[in-house]
Parts: sequence; structure tokens; C-alpha cells
Amino acid sequence: MKFSEIEYKRPDIEEMKKSILDRIVLIEKAENALEQNDLITEINTTRKTFETMETISSIRHTIDTTDSFYDQENDFYNQMNPVFFSVVHAFYEAIISSKFLDELKTLRNEHFFNIIEMSLKVFSDEIIADLQKENQLVSEYDKLIASAKIDFEGQELTLSQMGPYMMDSSREKRKLANEKFYAFMAENESVLDDLFDQLVKLRDQMAKKLGYENFIELGYARLGRTDFTAEEVNAFRKAVLEYITPISSSLIEKQQKRIGIDNLKYYDTKYMFKSGNPKPIGQEFEIVEAAKVMYSELSEETHEFFKYMTENHLMDLVAKKGKAAGGYCTFIHDYKSPFIFSNFNGTYGDVTVLTHEVGHAFQVYSGRDYEEPEFIWPTLEAAEISSMGMEFITWPWMKLFFGEDASKFKFMHLQNNLNFIPYGVSVDEFQYEVYKNPQMNANERKEKWREIEKKYMPYIDYESNAYLQNGGLWQKQGHIYQVPFYYIDYTLAQIAAFEIFLKFEDNRKNAWEDYKNVCKVSGSQSFLSILEEGNLSNPFHVESIKRIMNKIEETIELFDDSQF
Repeated sequence: MKFSEIEYKRPDIEEMKKSILDRIVLIEKAENALEQNDLITEINTTRKTFETMETISSIRHTIDTTDSFYDQENDFYNQMNPVFFSVVHAFYEAIISSKFLDELKTLRNEHFFNIIEMSLKVFSDEIIADLQKENQLVSEYDKLIASAKIDFEGQELTLSQMGPYMMDSSREKRKLANEKFYAFMAENESVLDDLFDQLVKLRDQMAKKLGYENFIELGYARLGRTDFTAEEVNAFRKAVLEYITPISSSLIEKQQKRIGIDNLKYYDTKYMFKSGNPKPIGQEFEIVEAAKVMYSELSEETHEFFKYMTENHLMDLVAKKGKAAGGYCTFIHDYKSPFIFSNFNGTYGDVTVLTHEVGHAFQVYSGRDYEEPEFIWPTLEAAEISSMGMEFITWPWMKLFFGEDASKFKFMHLQNNLNFIPYGVSVDEFQYEVYKNPQMNANERKEKWREIEKKYMPYIDYESNAYLQNGGLWQKQGHIYQVPFYYIDYTLAQIAAFEIFLKFEDNRKNAWEDYKNVCKVSGSQSFLSILEEGNLSNPFHVESIKRIMNKIEETIELFDDSQF
């Protein structure tokens, strides 16, 4: 069944609540663990049906945020999600309170119970109204970003569609494009400030209602992080500052010389080569056709999977008016189907976003048969291993997408992914400081952002752009508004992805088996356990970072970038 043919029907919340609550009563009355286990399966079936309808609605809403029907459905889920989770919370409590808990733990994966215990720490009926308000504010942010209509060269463009012009070979054009992009952000600065201020105070309020000192610990618990803490992340950021920022700074200096300018400005950072950045050959159709060839040759598993994705139209890839920004992969439970969303705009990023989201999709496809909804996705830092890893696994096929510019793309890909890490930890440290000091006002937050980004990215020069000089850059990073503390995940996973790249360079057969293991585990294990399944190093160990980054730096130096 093609995605367009899937019927959407708003779930009857009261009926579903009754179904689950009735079974909770039966769990409490059950005479043995086997009875309880069967009831858990029945409740999971109801939960997956609710999540299926929510996901279909969400996909269609993000494809066209101006569609009034799905805009109303989005509002419905903003209100009903916390209500439905209240019932799921009662379900979790019934499991943990079971007098047959020890026997239940022999019937199901142990991590299921770890997830439940963590989930019980992040919710109470007291915060339902707060969660509804949080959902509403995030939707307001998403709609504001999607509403951009930028007049550029006689066209009306979205923020995503501005991408190619922001890295144009003409310095004058890319400067103007960047100024137009950030002019939209500046015009909406006060609204963005207010939305974030409300979110910070709301999240701090929820944390205190649940007995936390501030939102930091609650934020980590909401992300299901069971085997690392903010202290370990802080140590990771320090390691990035010591071992990765210097490499990044060196690469920026070389880029400046390579493109022939005296002082690299913020609008130059995405322009990598004097001959122009590599661009994919062809439009959406050609890119997808090349991907079909690539995934048919990569493995039997990826051939079957990508054929399934294309035949069932489970991708919406091109940027267009009214479409939400960014890219994502999601999962439609009752159809056991991933769905990929992106905003192709004619840049090299069309290929990286496709391989990235395909990595996510292949992971959930590999774990699609788990009964527990909790196991379809791992925690976010583990989920990003499969996506960022796939970006590198597909390197041997880059000629299909870039022709003679394949080597240029590979060099650019390595540099951009390395340079991303200091930015990623800047976002994380900013959030840490914000939620540690929720009383900060908008200007104080922006001052804190500038202080942090100067530390990790000392090479950034905003020239005369007042919005950026005053610390506004972070406002375009949707994760900060949408899912607090979801960003360090990319940097942790990037270390793992670099290691996957090195393993594939050494022995593709063994490396592919390790990668498949990571995907098959899905969410049935914790982050550090998943790393072990894939024979990957712990990124919280400084020696791991030093070893991996030394090899990546050596690999970058093998390229003769003067030829690009």
C-alpha cells in the first residue's frame, strides 16, 4: 500500500483509554505472569494503533503545514498526547507494581523494564496541561520557520530553498543570500525569544513539579538516557575542545586559502572550493534511481529494504512552499513502515540527507518486528549511529551522484562532519547553561551563546551582521526548541560514525555485519550496550576520541585539496 493510500482516522481517545484501563485492571487481578504478559501485548497493540494515526497525521502536516485539516489534527495531538500518555503511565505503574515482576522479567527483554522505570520519572497527571502547552509552543515555532517567504532573485523561497544560494560560487550572491536568510530570523527575533522563554520556564516548572532541582536531569530522563549523565557529557565537551576544535580551526584556515580569500566570513563557511561545491547529478528522480543501484549493490538487505521504500512511496524529499523545514525519519507502527522526509534543494546535502535518513529507516526496518513500541527506536544518540554511519558506508557509490566530483564530495563530507562536532557541543553547552539558569533573559542567553561559540568555534566572523553578532544563530536550530538536550547525540554518534568509516575502509564484510547488529538491536538495549554490539568504542573515553580523530585527520590529509 502506497503512503498516499493509507487511510487516516482520528483515534477515539476515550475508547482507547477504556481499552487500556480495563486491561490494567486485569493485569492487577491476574493470577500469574503469563496472563499479565498477554495483557501487555494487547495494550501494546492499542498503543501502536494510536501512534500509527498520530504519525500519519504528523507526516501529512509537515509535508504541507498550510493544510487546514492536518493542522487541526496536529492541534488535536498536541492536546491528546499528554492525556494518552497518562494512561500509558498507569500501564507502566501496573507493570512495575506487579507481584510477578521477577517472572515478567524472564518473559521480556530486561531493557523494557529499564525504559519503564525511566519513563515513570518524567510524568505525572499534574503536568498534563504543561505538556499540552509545550506541544503548542513547539508547533508555533515549526509553523513560524515554515512560513518564511523570502524574495530572492525574483523568486519567493522558503528557508530550505535558500540553501543553494547561501553557498553560491559568487561571494556577493552568497553574502546576500545569507543576509536575506538571517533577515527573516531577525524580523522574527522577538517572537522566537518569547517562544523560547516560555518553553524554558515551562520546562523548569515541570521539573520542579516532578521533584527535580531543574530541567537538566528531567531532560536527560525524557530522552531515556540510562547509562550516562550530564557530567560525562561535560567531560566529552572538554575533550572536543582539546582534541577536535584545533583540527577544525586548521581546516578552516586551509579552506580560506583554498577559496582564495583573506578573511573567511560566516557566509563563506559553506563554500568549500574555488571551483564550486560538488552538486548532485540530476534532480530527485535521478538521485533516487542512483540510490536504487547503490542499495541493490550494497547488500541483499538494503536492496529489499529500499525497494520496499520506493514501491510504497515512503519518501517525500523535495523542498516546497508550506513544507516544514529539515529532514527526519519516522515509523508507522501498524504498517511496519519507515517514512523519510527531507527538503532537497539542489546541493550536495540532498545526498547526505538521503543516506542519513535511509540509515535511520534501515534501522527501524531491521527492528520492525519488535512487539514493544519502546524498542522500535533506540535512544537518540544510538539512533544517530545508524544514520551517520550510513553516510560513510555509501562512499563507494558517490560517483553515481557526483561523477568526477566524487572525491571532492568525500573531502567536503569529512571536513563538514568534523567541523560539525564543535558546533554540536556548543548547542549542548548552551542548553545546559540555559536550563541551569532558567531566569536568564533573552539578551543574557544570547550573550551566553556568543561566549560558548567563540570558545568552540573561534574562527567564526559575522562581519557586520548584527543579528548574528548579538548571538542569534542558535534560533534556527529547531532541536533547541523541539527536543531539549537532543543534539549532543549527533556529536557522540559522529565519533561512532567516523569509527564505522575506518572499519569499512579496513574490512567491509566484517564492518557490515557489525553495522547490521547495531540496526537489529534497535531500542532493545541502552546506548553503551549498542556500541558493544557493533564493536564500537565508548566516546566518553578520551583515548577513543584521540585515536579516532587522529586517524580521521590523517585521512583528510591524504586528499590533495589543491586539485579541487
